[in-house]
Amino acid sequence: MTGRRALGRRFGWLWAAYAISAYGTGLGFGAFAMIAVLVLHSGPTQVAALAATGRAVVAVPLGPWVEFRRKRPVMIGMDLIRFAALVSVPVAFWFGWLGFAQLLVVSVVAAAADIAFNAAGGAYLKALVPPQDLLVANGRFESTTWTATMVGPPLGGAVIAMFGPVTTVVADAFSYLLSALGIHAIGGTEPRPGRTGAPRLRAGDLLEGWRHILAHPTLRPLLLNSIVVNGLIMASEPLLAVLLLGHLGFTPWQYGLMFAAPCVGGLVGSRLAPRLVARFGQREVMLTAGILRACWPLGLAFVGPGVPGMVVVIVVQLGLVTCCGVFSPVLATYRLDHTGPDRVARTLSAWSVSSSAAIAAMTALWGLLAAVTSSRTAIAAAGVLLLATPALLPRREKSPLNKLADA
Repeated sequence: MTGRRALGRRFGWLWAAYAISAYGTGLGFGAFAMIAVLVLHSGPTQVAALAATGRAVVAVPLGPWVEFRRKRPVMIGMDLIRFAALVSVPVAFWFGWLGFAQLLVVSVVAAAADIAFNAAGGAYLKALVPPQDLLVANGRFESTTWTATMVGPPLGGAVIAMFGPVTTVVADAFSYLLSALGIHAIGGTEPRPGRTGAPRLRAGDLLEGWRHILAHPTLRPLLLNSIVVNGLIMASEPLLAVLLLGHLGFTPWQYGLMFAAPCVGGLVGSRLAPRLVARFGQREVMLTAGILRACWPLGLAFVGPGVPGMVVVIVVQLGLVTCCGVFSPVLATYRLDHTGPDRVARTLSAWSVSSSAAIAAMTALWGLLAAVTSSRTAIAAAGVLLLATPALLPRREKSPLNKLADA
């Protein structure tokens, strides 16, 4: 019943704007990798470099910059930047100017805008929604993400087959423009944060997000676990694209279907998260889902051609995204619950920068590993390492009786 709770008109506009950009992202799923492989004829090292460069963003100052500004204008500005960056790709393609270097630059710009938008969005959500409704709100965002990922990739593959490889990039670009309009429609007033218009940032501002995370006994191991798990999963993604689209000969629509169909698990998981937390507790659900999500990716090393190969990918992805669908909104809510309003943007920015840097480093490393061995071997290595990542999760809290016994 909590999932149906009304959160107000302003949250409705925010959710609608998020949904539009999420569906655009789903439609453009893997577009840059497809363009690199099918149009620019890039190999695994280049595709991995493209994914790594998009994550290697020196965005440390963005957190403090966002913290001391009104969040809604920042979100609108970041949407417009992403629109301009992405729309440059089809324009260059149509004029015959598109090259690998442009894809790299656009990836960096879009990634920096993503970090700033997410930092502002998390702080704005915490101010917009009562604390008791944060998990419901995050669950709705998560379910929207998985629904968009379920619908977008196969539709995007069909669109690419009919209209060309950059069509979905156009749709993704315009989704950010519509998102900016939706966020503008929220209206209302937003308090001016402290130190707005300060001439420069202090060194302490840059480190405050990490200082808060590293000093917190649960956020610290959660960050470590998240950056390693996300890094290993994302490092395998471009290699899997090369394996499926190149070596195994799957078509773009089949590639999209293999990643879209399992997203029903993410939708189910995100809808179940509030109920599971209400029954078992926030920490227990977060830790259990965090353990289970590490068990699936190794199966991707065994994918083969044809229908059996598609079944392997779909089953593995179904298990993975179901666990992620539960884990992600609970983690997002826990992070907001344990972060003061005056440091939310810096904390979320520090978290995003850490995750992006780790993903960039691991993606580059796994690209080199694939070049030396093979894409399949590198995917298997990531899967094996993921099995050890539950050891990085925070330990379960002892019950009151156990604490008394230890005393």
